[in-house]
Amino acid sequence: MLEILAQIVELPILQDIRSSNAISLEVDETTDVSVNRQLDIHVRHLDKDGCVFNHFLDLVTLEDGKADSVVAAIKTVLEKKELPVDRLYGLGTDGAAVMTGRLNGVAKQLTDSYPKLVSVACAAHRLALACKDSSNAVKYMANFRNHLQELHLFFRNSANRSATLRSAATTLGLNDLKVKEVKDTRWLSQHLAVQNLQRNLPAMLAALAEEASSRKCPVAKGLYTFCATYRFVAALYLQADVLPHIAMLSKVFQRADVNFLHIKEQVPVTLLTLGRIREAGETPLPGTFLARLDQDLDNPDGLGAFSIAGEEERIRRGHGVLERPREEMWARFVRDVLKPYISSLESNMERRFQDIEVLGAFSVLGPKAVALNDEVTNISMLQTLTKKFIPGQEDTVIQEWTSYKQHVHVGTFKDKTQAEVMQLLASEKDEWAEIYPNLCLLASAGLVIPVSSVNCERDFSTMNRVKTDLRNRLKGEHLAACLRIAVNGPAPEAFPYSEALELFFTKPRRIKCSDKQCHLCQ
Repeated sequence: MLEILAQIVELPILQDIRSSNAISLEVDETTDVSVNRQLDIHVRHLDKDGCVFNHFLDLVTLEDGKADSVVAAIKTVLEKKELPVDRLYGLGTDGAAVMTGRLNGVAKQLTDSYPKLVSVACAAHRLALACKDSSNAVKYMANFRNHLQELHLFFRNSANRSATLRSAATTLGLNDLKVKEVKDTRWLSQHLAVQNLQRNLPAMLAALAEEASSRKCPVAKGLYTFCATYRFVAALYLQADVLPHIAMLSKVFQRADVNFLHIKEQVPVTLLTLGRIREAGETPLPGTFLARLDQDLDNPDGLGAFSIAGEEERIRRGHGVLERPREEMWARFVRDVLKPYISSLESNMERRFQDIEVLGAFSVLGPKAVALNDEVTNISMLQTLTKKFIPGQEDTVIQEWTSYKQHVHVGTFKDKTQAEVMQLLASEKDEWAEIYPNLCLLASAGLVIPVSSVNCERDFSTMNRVKTDLRNRLKGEHLAACLRIAVNGPAPEAFPYSEALELFFTKPRRIKCSDKQCHLCQ
């Protein structure tokens, strides 16, 4: 019954994929609750209108995590599902070495088998790695990140400490929130932790002071000594200004319909915002958390009660606390922390999101490329795309491009974004498929090439809800069928049960129907 329900869900999806002009895959690997390796395969394809759709394709149990095993599993699924590998244009991975290895990685082996394939590492993973590398590049920010996790563990592991934190928050009239966990595998965890701590910092300091004085807790005393300093508060406010922009960019990359245009458009905007914060230097931008740092430190009902302004980090153990003017501490923070941290963040993002040759060449299909009238650049990008996706058709593509420019100039595509233009080109219902067949093929390939593997991450979340500690024997086709129903299936009230029932009775059963006039049996 389970396999039949999954088959009813899968059949129309496979028909749409087989009729699509372009398809791509997203693959990722994980370990389930039974400590079995599972390879998740997600597929992207276009419909007749040029819209991109994402569907769960299959879940395969691997004996090991080697590249050869992953490639063999992917090829087996493609053959079993009868997918058009001649129209397979993209592969999205998490960027792990086994996936992107230069000599024998999964992407390299699949590209050798399917030459039109373009492999892209997940943009959300790259952004998280850029943030992590930036924190590690500045010693104090790495220490700051570690203390955020220590704060979470300190309060999470004790009901009494959590009660003290809630009591302090209630007394100060602050939000009754917990200290959030910071994990590299959760892309927005540090943003949530900083956002929560910035709003509830007085309550957290009060709780640590209470634990250190009444219960003589050395851990609380150490955490309070680190957190009740000017540099910690300034670093917290800096993160509260920077991380919302990073989180917004990460949420864009986590959308199901994300494509290379989102990287091209959103990353420069985020870099520009970070650059403005860095260039402001010792004069914070109006409306930012850093601009109200002095005001919050002087507030007697908040941070002012903890005398943070008169405390600075110890230079060396046993030398006591150095008293410095607040202006000098702020200048040191800007010089030693703020500017190096944001500069490192900018350089890491630029390095990890530099234009990939093939993806960058798709900009030739946009209206802006036509308006520039740079024939040398445009022809070069067309040749790059043609060599990859339509080898041997360079002259034909350039002829189509010449006619395409005239349509753009006369206003057919005027005032449209590149995404809208590419969707029009990829649509099979419009006349453009007949006028510009090669350009339409290029547009279709550009739209389906994935720039992230977030759909696989969502599949893993669904798998963890399906295969639990109490259902740990679930595996193989039954586990894949459960995911197919949960991810791709309609709502229970909209499920075509009659089709499933008819399919059920198409196979011979041991117990025959007693009604000889039953139309299903007939």
